[in-house]
Amino acid sequence: MLPICASPVSPALTVIDGSLATTLRFTDQSGVENPRAGSVRGTITGVKRTPVTPSAALTNRLLALAVLPVIVATVTGLIVLWPDAGQRARTLPPEELASQAQLIDGVVTADEALPCEDQPDSVGGCRVVTVRIDGGPEKGATTELQLFDGAGQPKVTVGDKVIIGRVADTTGVSYYFSDFQRRVPMALLAIVFVVVVAAVGRLRGLTAIVGVAATFAILVWFVVPALLDGRDPLAVAIVGSSAAMFAVLYLSHGISAKTTAALLGTVASLALTGVLASVFVRSARLFNLGGDEAALLQLTAAQVNLQGLLLGGIIIGSLGVLNDVTVTQSSTVWALARVNPGASCRSLYRSGMRVGRDHIASTVDTLVLAYAGASMPLLLLFTLARRPGLEVVTGSLVAEEVVRTMVGGIGLVASVPITTGLAALVVSRSRSKGSGGASSLESEAGTSAKAAPEQELDALLGDLDDPHLGHSH
Repeated sequence: MLPICASPVSPALTVIDGSLATTLRFTDQSGVENPRAGSVRGTITGVKRTPVTPSAALTNRLLALAVLPVIVATVTGLIVLWPDAGQRARTLPPEELASQAQLIDGVVTADEALPCEDQPDSVGGCRVVTVRIDGGPEKGATTELQLFDGAGQPKVTVGDKVIIGRVADTTGVSYYFSDFQRRVPMALLAIVFVVVVAAVGRLRGLTAIVGVAATFAILVWFVVPALLDGRDPLAVAIVGSSAAMFAVLYLSHGISAKTTAALLGTVASLALTGVLASVFVRSARLFNLGGDEAALLQLTAAQVNLQGLLLGGIIIGSLGVLNDVTVTQSSTVWALARVNPGASCRSLYRSGMRVGRDHIASTVDTLVLAYAGASMPLLLLFTLARRPGLEVVTGSLVAEEVVRTMVGGIGLVASVPITTGLAALVVSRSRSKGSGGASSLESEAGTSAKAAPEQELDALLGDLDDPHLGHSH
């Protein structure tokens, strides 16, 4: 006898558990079945397992058939586009273009201000910084670095942990300031991130972190090396995004019809985003040549297609937001079907779209602000230059961000009706024909009455993936 605390809406709850439907019947402490007593403390007196309805089994098979081509295409793409280490070695830049510096840790031990000689007026002052070398052949020794005060210059104080570059040539060994050490604060931030996500999301949070790690592994081991091999950036981005999508969705949300509906909605929206990006990047003649990074890539990795790199960046950048929207819409439809088992496919779609429209408004705004924030220094420069607004927007640097934002926004908006329709169709097709149209998520006890508004709200705010409405004590 397992004690429980539950708020049942009917005498029995049918929960899909693999290939079986589990029926739980609740009784109060006196042993009398009490289906509508609000919060009921009781015990599980029996578990009845019945096969999943034929319509639900058929729907699951159709979902598997729908997602199978995506899996096959993703695996085939990974095999075909997988980077060749030998090819990449042959396309590496010549040694004279590669960095000859060795980065070494150090600690600032002294800081002395000095007058500047032969320096422009923009330099606020000069200083000599003494750094203790903590690695390399000169470990334990000190070196002096000349730094300048002014805009864009590092603010170094005694005790700072820094990274210095060591350059050895025919004239001797010299050092220069490279960066600050950030390993400890970033490691602490990573620990706090994992703890917070795990504390709030529990098992779901931990699986989400695993999904993020899998995505990072795909980017590092597949996407970046394949791009350096000269593979088509658009194809690499599509295949990499698809692989990351499977890892994130199924690891974070589990293998279920709800997750598969969200995945199919993401695939359709991602395909639309790719088509639109390809059309408008080429028609607007954007070549991704504006930044310093592009110039350096052309110099050191001429085999990389910069226009394709822009296309691939749009697709990869859109994936995260698409996952968020599609999962939310799929979960919304499942929640609506749960609180109103008799709702038709059209009713579920309309109700889901009401939530989706609100989601669209906030998410598109988030997407625009994210790109605007990344381009803020560029916008400030254009403002200082007093260039006309239309000229600024249609210039190559800003036009790339505009196209990126609008194409991503269109794919994002399209994902809402696509995913909502798919989810509503899957839910409606999964219903038992022998229960008068009632959903397989509904009670088998024989009531078709809708839940009270308070119970509907509780169900919407509850754990949508928990197969029980109660929890064990």
